[in-house]
Amino acid sequence: MPTIGEHGRPEASGRASGQHEASVLAQVQQRPAQTEKTPPCCTECATGTDVRRWISVIAQRRKLGLSDREAYARAWSMLSAVNPFPATLGRICPHPCESDCNRAGMDGAVAIKALERFLGDWGIQQHLGLPILEESRQPESIGVIGAGPAGLSFAYQMARRGYAVTIYEEQDKPGGMLHYGVPQFRLPKYVLEAEVRRVLDLGVELRLATAIGRDVSLGELRERHAALFLGIGAVRSVPLDIPGDGGHGVWSGTEYLGALNRGERVPLGERVVVVGGGNTAMDAARCARRTGASVTLIYRRTPDEMPAIRSEVEAAASEGVQMEYLAAPVSIERSDGIVRAVIAQRMRLADAGASRRLRCVPLAGSEFELPADSVIAAVSRYSDWSGFDRLDLHGPPGRSQGARKLGAGVWVGGDALGPGIAGLAIAEGRQAAEGLHAHLRGRSHPAPAAPEPVRWEAAVKADYYAAKERVSAPSRTATERLAQPDAEIEQTLHADAFLEEVTRCFSCGLCFGCELCFTYCSAGAFTRLERVQSGAYFALSPDSCEGCRKCIEICPSGFLSAVPRR
Repeated sequence: MPTIGEHGRPEASGRASGQHEASVLAQVQQRPAQTEKTPPCCTECATGTDVRRWISVIAQRRKLGLSDREAYARAWSMLSAVNPFPATLGRICPHPCESDCNRAGMDGAVAIKALERFLGDWGIQQHLGLPILEESRQPESIGVIGAGPAGLSFAYQMARRGYAVTIYEEQDKPGGMLHYGVPQFRLPKYVLEAEVRRVLDLGVELRLATAIGRDVSLGELRERHAALFLGIGAVRSVPLDIPGDGGHGVWSGTEYLGALNRGERVPLGERVVVVGGGNTAMDAARCARRTGASVTLIYRRTPDEMPAIRSEVEAAASEGVQMEYLAAPVSIERSDGIVRAVIAQRMRLADAGASRRLRCVPLAGSEFELPADSVIAAVSRYSDWSGFDRLDLHGPPGRSQGARKLGAGVWVGGDALGPGIAGLAIAEGRQAAEGLHAHLRGRSHPAPAAPEPVRWEAAVKADYYAAKERVSAPSRTATERLAQPDAEIEQTLHADAFLEEVTRCFSCGLCFGCELCFTYCSAGAFTRLERVQSGAYFALSPDSCEGCRKCIEICPSGFLSAVPRR
C-alpha cells in the first residue's frame, strides 16, 4: 500500500519509483535517428514498387524545385523501372497496397490505383521510353517463352541491362492473359499495345505464332540462347468434371474471353450460368451480360471468400448478374445434346481442422435447377507443359517460392507457377532477370533487407494531417455500360484531382519536409540541407542533441526513431 507524503499525495513504492527512474534514465540515454521505414503500401504492392517514393516526388515537387512535368517524369521513371505496365495495372490490379494504407483508418486510403493509372496514361501520351540501365551490350542472347506479363517483364529487365532478347509466343498477339483474358471495358487494347510496344522498342525481338514443340523445340532454344525464361502462363481451364460437362454449349472462362478478344462471335443464348468466383469468372459473367442474356453466377463459398476483386463483384451485381453463393454444380442437363439447365447443390462451410480454409460440404437433398442455354466454367487455370518434356521440373511448380531457376540456364515465373494477379507475374519476371543478370556477370544477388515497417498506431501522427476526401474516378453508370458494351467503364483522373490526391499520402516512415523537428529543436541539432531530395530535407547532428525527445514525439510520419546514445 502506498504511503502518504508531506503534500498529501501517495508516494510511489520503492519498486515503482525505481522503475520510473529507470524509464527516465533510459529515455535520457536515447537520441533521435533518421530511420527510413517501410510503409504498408510498399509491403503490400505485388510488383514491388516503392509507392511512397513516386507519390512523394509529385506531392513534394515544389519543395524539390520541380515543375509539374518534371515531377511527373521523375515519378514515372521510378515507377516504370519496376513495372513497365503502369497504365495497364492502374486499370486491372486489385491494388492490395490500398487495403493496408495507414490513411484508411482516417478518411480513406490513398487512391493509389487511380494515381498509377493517371501517371501511366501520361507516360503514353508523352511517348516516354522505358529507362535503360546499361548502355553497353552484353554478349549473351536470352530467350523468353511466353509474351504474357511475366515474360514481357523479364524481357524488359534483361533488355535494359544490355542483353539481346527474343520472345517466342504461341498466340498471334502479345500480352498473354492481359490481351486475351481481360475485357475491353476494363482494359482497352490500345493501352496494353502502347505499353508492350515500349518493351519491344528496347530491341526485344518478338516471334508470334511460334509454339514450343510445334514450330521450335525446347532443345533448339537451349542451344540458341545462353538462358531461357519460361513465362508460359496458365491458359488452360480446369473442367467441371460433372455429367454433361463436355460438348456444345459449355465454355471455359479463358476460351470464352479469348474468343471475344479475337473478335469472334460466341452464341450463348438467352440464359447463361457462370461457375466460379475469381476474376475470370466475373469478367465472363459481365461480358455475357452485355450480350443481353440473363446471367447467373454460382460460387460454392460466401462473398467473403470470393477471390475476385470486390469492386468487380459489385459492378457485376449492378449490371444485373445474379449471384448464387454456397452452391456448386452437380450436372449439366441436356436435351438432344443442347444445354437445358444446370443442376446445383447447396453447400455449407465446415471447419477444416489444421487447414486455414473452411471445407465446402454439400447439403443432402438441396439440389435445385437453373435454366441455361450455355455454361461458362471458370473455376481454375493451369499451364500447358506439352513440348517441354525434356525439361525436368523437379516436381510441380509452386507459387510460394516465387520466380526461380529450374536447372542450368532455365528460369520460370508468373502463372506457370500457379494462377495469380498480373502484378505478381511482373514482379517475378523482374526477380528472375535480376537473378540471371547477377549469375551471368558473376555478381552476388542477396535478397534485399526490408527496412523497419511503420504503422499508424505506433508512429504515424494522423492528427497532424488535414482531413481530405478521397478522390473518386469518373465512371459510367450500369445503364451506360450495358448500352456501350466495349466502352471503358472507369475514366482517368483529371490533373487537378490527381495533384490533390497525392497530397493525402502520409509519407509513412519517410521525411517530407514538414520542418517540425527543425522548429522545435532548441539545441539546433537539425540543419537544413542545401540540396534536398524526397526524404532528405534536414541533417541531424547527434552531438548537439540534448535528449529531450520532442522531435520524435512530434514527427508526423514516424521517420525519427529513438536509439541508444553511444
